[in-house]
Amino acid sequence: MDSFKIAHSDVKDAAEAVKSIKEQLSGIDACLVLFFFSPTESYSVDVIGREIASAFPGINTVGCTSAGEMITGKMGKDSIVAMALGKETMQFLRIEVLENLKADVAGAVDKAFKSFEKSLGGMPMSYLDPVKYAGMLFVDGLSGCEEELNDKIGDHTNVPFVGGSSGANVMFDSISLFFNGKRYADAAILLLMRPTNGYTILKTQSMVTTGKKLMPTKVDEKNREVIEFNGRPAAVVFAEMVGMPLEEFEKQNFGEYPLGLVFDEQHFFCRSPRKIEGTSVLCYCAVKEGLELTLLQPEDIVEDTRADLQKCGQVSAIVDFNCAQRNWELERKNELQAYSEIFGNVPTIGWGTFGESYIGHMNQTSTMLLLK
Repeated sequence: MDSFKIAHSDVKDAAEAVKSIKEQLSGIDACLVLFFFSPTESYSVDVIGREIASAFPGINTVGCTSAGEMITGKMGKDSIVAMALGKETMQFLRIEVLENLKADVAGAVDKAFKSFEKSLGGMPMSYLDPVKYAGMLFVDGLSGCEEELNDKIGDHTNVPFVGGSSGANVMFDSISLFFNGKRYADAAILLLMRPTNGYTILKTQSMVTTGKKLMPTKVDEKNREVIEFNGRPAAVVFAEMVGMPLEEFEKQNFGEYPLGLVFDEQHFFCRSPRKIEGTSVLCYCAVKEGLELTLLQPEDIVEDTRADLQKCGQVSAIVDFNCAQRNWELERKNELQAYSEIFGNVPTIGWGTFGESYIGHMNQTSTMLLLK
């Protein structure tokens, strides 16, 4: 019997698509089904989560809306992908939903972790061995709470939580999370697990540093707005750094000019510019005042990700939280198929995220849970 199975459907009728997913995942005694889909008129968020839960009674189902989907050998959008994990793959699995994030992130995290500790027989989360335990994190991509959420999780435990923010290609008002058939917004879903055969986490960004520095000297962190770099209007300074007039820079694809909080040449957290508004730079991640940023240079996503995966050794299954900006870049270069093929024959499920999580919140990154 297979320990991991993956499924894909782009049939436009929701009920028929889920029926196909169920058939493809048959023959596995599962403890968890993960699923991701692009919200469309065909794939209503009010239908898909409920249909998936009905198709797998008695099994935990966790999913979210996405900006593109992938399984091994296939990548695109306006589809549904799913992975079933056999009961034998997990020695422990507990799932918690954190609601009303915007009102009280800290309170929601505290409540979830108290429940985790209760399920562990009262063992404090701070005692858990991060070599044996791992977490997955799914968060509403419109919540704006990712930074605080990751910080609060880190306050409770050394167990790494890896994941991403739910997204969409077009229907942004439909961005949602799902647990056992119920739809959530302004929420997060945390999965605490002890994989039977261990795990590895991979963070890959396909970028190098340029050495060009910017110092945020005035920011609106809550709204992810940089007002000043180096004591001057942020957009003006940024445009000067890349060597073009501001009016021309405003029209650029900002994915080509990512900024990073750099620790060394191999370790950094990307903060992608989103747009110019007046003379401010709005980003997809919060930027902290006084923490220097470095201009990054994007590299080949396919080759870079392949090389990083080869360093991870033998794995049995992969969950890939792949930034929507990386998906769009792959689509622009006609490399979606090439990316999906780098996972070889390993059962892999992935989705286009509106931000990635691993220790912190970042952009233009792929964070992966690799199950041994």
